[in-house]
Amino acid sequence: MNIRSLYKIFEKHQKINTDSRVDGQNGIFFALKGPNFDGNNFADAALKTNAYAVVDNPEIVIDDRYILVDSVISTLQDLALHHRDHFDIPIIAITGTNGKTTTKELVAAVLSTKNNVYYTKGNLNNHIGVPLSLLELRKEHQIAVIEMGASAVGEIAFLCSMVRPNYGIITNIGKAHLETFESFENVARAKSELYQYLYARNGTAFVNYDNEVLEDLNPPKKTIYYGKSQFTHCQGKLTENTDYVELAWTSVETSVNQASDRIWTDSNKYIKSNLVGSYNFENILAAICVGDFFGIEDIYIKEAIENYIPKNNRSQYIKTDNNNLIIDCYNANPTSMKHAILDFAKFKVDKGDKTLILGDMLELGKYSQIEHDCVLQTVEDVGLTDIYIVGKEFNKSNKGYDKCFATVEELIKYLEANPIKNHTILIKGSRGVMLEKVIPYL
Repeated sequence: MNIRSLYKIFEKHQKINTDSRVDGQNGIFFALKGPNFDGNNFADAALKTNAYAVVDNPEIVIDDRYILVDSVISTLQDLALHHRDHFDIPIIAITGTNGKTTTKELVAAVLSTKNNVYYTKGNLNNHIGVPLSLLELRKEHQIAVIEMGASAVGEIAFLCSMVRPNYGIITNIGKAHLETFESFENVARAKSELYQYLYARNGTAFVNYDNEVLEDLNPPKKTIYYGKSQFTHCQGKLTENTDYVELAWTSVETSVNQASDRIWTDSNKYIKSNLVGSYNFENILAAICVGDFFGIEDIYIKEAIENYIPKNNRSQYIKTDNNNLIIDCYNANPTSMKHAILDFAKFKVDKGDKTLILGDMLELGKYSQIEHDCVLQTVEDVGLTDIYIVGKEFNKSNKGYDKCFATVEELIKYLEANPIKNHTILIKGSRGVMLEKVIPYL
């Protein structure tokens, strides 16, 4: 079946499903394949609640509810592209090593104060998640914010060819997925594919002026800058009187050449966020810059960001009956780990009342040992001594710490016998380590 014919079916059955175990709501099931499963084997079960099943195994087709194609994943992507072409709205693509999900949610929160905004749910940011996101666009949406991730060169370019963004943000470039990227230079090369796409199509990028790496990636000619520098369209200033991120900002309409002449006392341009970690300053400022560019009033920008509550184990600050927890264990890489530790060292708590729980950083390949060594050296450099390490990679790099555990389950058993009380605790590690399991024991 060609895409135009499939699209006619999609227009009547707009719920897309990839899991046969959930209610398909009379939608279309796409029988995707993975390393350990073949969705074709579940098409029959999916058709109990779905109207159609897109499959690529001719042997299972028994009636016209089965739509046979050459490749299910390619068909999903082609359908998403065909659907995207029905929309003439601003589409903002967001990628980067760290902060892309938080930035996406902040940008969406700000723009949603005046617009009907579609934005990527969760972190559906890969070659499957992005088409699924695009297929949720509806005619009532006025702006879309699409998150894009990558673990290899060429993936962002491919996603751009499907999303066709006219605006873009690269949050930053750091050390992540080095097992597949093989070098930091390849990480930068991959992320820069968003700039290249925008450059070729006269698109607009929002760029952190403070980040020299981003400037070296050759942003498009239409560029809106944000940062701490006065030479920006949107300038911010981080305050130092709280553990949460607070900042003042000013836009190009109110800025002047001399920093001493700037006015930072406008209450509508002073924001008290619920995010911890000074590294979130640039994520917040990116959202402010986008909102200002799209004409969102200052008061609505302020309210949107101040009302944003982080979740999903990203930059969360939680007070339990026993401790204060900084939970940032959705993911981790050498860059984000170092920033989190340096920031935690500045947290307004006595060093003796600070505890680190660090889990392995995954997907680093041949760089794993040296990067875990560097993280523990950073811990030593900032003078933090109460540290729990979880995972075989950190254990290889152990600098004499006695609280070392192969798995989070081993750590939990230890904490049950040796509870931590009255401490501020940073929990940081890759998602695969599952450090979130330790939270109920703190």
